[in-house]
Amino acid sequence: MSAPAETLCGAFQATAARHPRLVALRTPADAVAITWREYAARVRRIATGLAKLGVARGHTVALMMGNRPEFHLVDTAAFHLGATPFSLYNASTPEQVQDLVGQAGSRVVVCEQRFLPQVTAGRAGTAVEHVVCVDGEAEGTTSLAKLETSRLRGFDFEQTWRAVEPRDALTLIYTAGTTGAPKGVELSHRAMLAAVAGSNAVLDVGPRDRILSFLPAAHVADRWGTHYSQIVTGMQVTCLADRRALLPALVETRPTVLGSVPQVWDRLRASVDALIQGEADPVRRSALREAVELGVQVARHGRQDEELWSRYRALDEWVLAPLRAMIGFDRVRVALCGAAPISVETVEFVNALGVPLIEGWGMSEVSGLATMNPLDANRIGTVGRALPGVELRLAADGELLVRGEVLLSGYRDDPARTAEVVDPEGWLHTGDIASIDEDGYVRIVDRKAELIVNAEGHSISPTAVESAVRAECPLIGQLAVIGDRRPYNVALVVLDPDAVKSFARDNGLPEEPETWAADPAVLAAVEAGIMAGNERLSTVERVERFTVLATGWRPGGTELTHTLRLRRAPIAEKYAAEIEQLYSP
Repeated sequence: MSAPAETLCGAFQATAARHPRLVALRTPADAVAITWREYAARVRRIATGLAKLGVARGHTVALMMGNRPEFHLVDTAAFHLGATPFSLYNASTPEQVQDLVGQAGSRVVVCEQRFLPQVTAGRAGTAVEHVVCVDGEAEGTTSLAKLETSRLRGFDFEQTWRAVEPRDALTLIYTAGTTGAPKGVELSHRAMLAAVAGSNAVLDVGPRDRILSFLPAAHVADRWGTHYSQIVTGMQVTCLADRRALLPALVETRPTVLGSVPQVWDRLRASVDALIQGEADPVRRSALREAVELGVQVARHGRQDEELWSRYRALDEWVLAPLRAMIGFDRVRVALCGAAPISVETVEFVNALGVPLIEGWGMSEVSGLATMNPLDANRIGTVGRALPGVELRLAADGELLVRGEVLLSGYRDDPARTAEVVDPEGWLHTGDIASIDEDGYVRIVDRKAELIVNAEGHSISPTAVESAVRAECPLIGQLAVIGDRRPYNVALVVLDPDAVKSFARDNGLPEEPETWAADPAVLAAVEAGIMAGNERLSTVERVERFTVLATGWRPGGTELTHTLRLRRAPIAEKYAAEIEQLYSP
């Protein structure tokens, strides 16, 4: 057996050589299908074209595209040059593009035509010299097709990628968190290879596995989960350009591995609940309900009760297996949730369907994931144990500390901020309050800076409250719980546009979306969901009053980060009048 690769370049070349005929990248219905041999050939050509534009080791290349094969091709080509490709969130404004591209010092930006307005308007004041368009010709740009025909005298592709070193910067993940200016998390080849090796010790992914890429490439979850992991393991990636088409894409692709954020799993739970409620055959409807109830018990207590397990297996074969096939989950052998807290009830429900959903925990600064539940020892309600090569411990105040090769090299060009989070002993201070049990399983309580201390001195986790309520009300898209130094908790509610549109249609509401936030039927459904969520909370945690906002919250805007985390301080300031009204007699 050959020695493990020391860089992603070496890993890619080894995988492409082992599986030349297998399809590596595709889009639904095989509209595009690229084998590993074709992937490797195009990486060589694109790398040559980028080198002709002046891209070299130590440079950065900015990418702005949806989930499409060209992202993988260009990103991989860039890091073969020793360059550092990074992705911009597609919702970025021209000012945000200018800020991040300027911080990174990128001379080349690669994007789709639809993002040219943000890219070109944000070009002023930066070092950008070339814009490459991946999906056609546009004035003032170079097309990817033309770039791939470039020739560069004296350029030695093989020698170039072999010169890349494990400590070289592989990518930047720009994260502003909930406050502060953007930070460029610099991740090395060594760190990402350690992260992939650690996670694959649990997931055991290989070239026969299939996964969907639909999260933003600017988020570490997609880069780790469907880009770098693929390069090492050889699994097939289906790129989904339109996240709204996820359900039909699942049926077409039938993935074996699926990772997503809590919101997607909550929606799946709501959709399956609706399917069961809508089952016309009363016998099958009753059997589905019983199967889910039994499955929840199995998820909680395992297979020790042989009679319970036998009854569940019989119902699974009769009604749940066809249901999984209908929604495209019949081949899923492992499902993963991360990036934000998810309710225990949703994890139990998905497992009850026969889909093995496990939780993990990570952040950009640890190259993706640092903990994960073992498939054969899943403890629902925890984010699992430390992955191989990762050390964990708790600070005196309960803050989770992490150490290992997976850690960031530092925040780009910002040693002061790096020193704030990585101490002299190499421990990353994560900002998450956690507990670790005697078996090493980790429970995340909340962000250190976000805990609510109410007027009576009780400490409350707002994310735990929000997770409990959202799990009971599919109409809620975003929820912000307020209660610091207050007598009780209140909530600002933002409706999920897809869910409320369907609700309006099913309940004969007016067609004007601007009326829905104040509609009595919508308000009653939200109130019922909040009351159901409150049943799972202690008295001091419960939401006593709420208001439904008529406006949406845009990722990257005032209220949300690009990764959909709440910006609590700006929310409290912007909606001060609404909050005060909720506390009025």
